[in-house]
Amino acid sequence: MSRLRILALPALLLGVVLTQSACVGTVVGATVDTAIEVAKVPFKVGGAVVDVVTGDDD
Repeated sequence: MSRLRILALPALLLGVVLTQSACVGTVVGATVDTAIEVAKVPFKVGGAVVDVVTGDDD
């Protein structure tokens, strides 16, 4: 029985490490996506201001 425990422990630890790395990857991905969207805001606002100032010349 002790051999089974010795073999099962590394597999369990590997499973924990893999699930934690996937979680960290998800958090980092969400953070990067949010940072990109925040960086886009000034350009969107600037474009809206230009559209209002120039108006439609049909």
